[in-house]
Amino acid sequence: MHFLRTAFWVALAVVIVVFSVNNWTPVTVNLWDGLRMDTKLPVLVIGAFLIGSLPLWIYYRAMRWRLRRRLDSVERALSDNRAISSGPATAPATPATLPPAGIAPTAVPPGVI
Repeated sequence: MHFLRTAFWVALAVVIVVFSVNNWTPVTVNLWDGLRMDTKLPVLVIGAFLIGSLPLWIYYRAMRWRLRRRLDSVERALSDNRAISSGPATAPATPATLPPAGIAPTAVPPGVI
């Protein structure tokens, strides 16, 4: 998987270099108040792409951070529940708390008590 990621980034770098070499022409950008900026076309295109992808990247990082916090809290709660459920078991009933063997429970008619 690491190889595929590296191959993707190398292919992307090659595409950017080929684009830059073939389009290395000066471009004039008109800014505010008659201010003009002369730059090369690849710098302008790559800069616009990076500025445009910045909001989505920030959103992605925020969502990842939020989901990681939720997952950590759920994992902590799960480990707490496991620790509580694996605690000491309740003691079995002792003979002193059980009724004597010969006595059966009796039903009391309603209204007697």
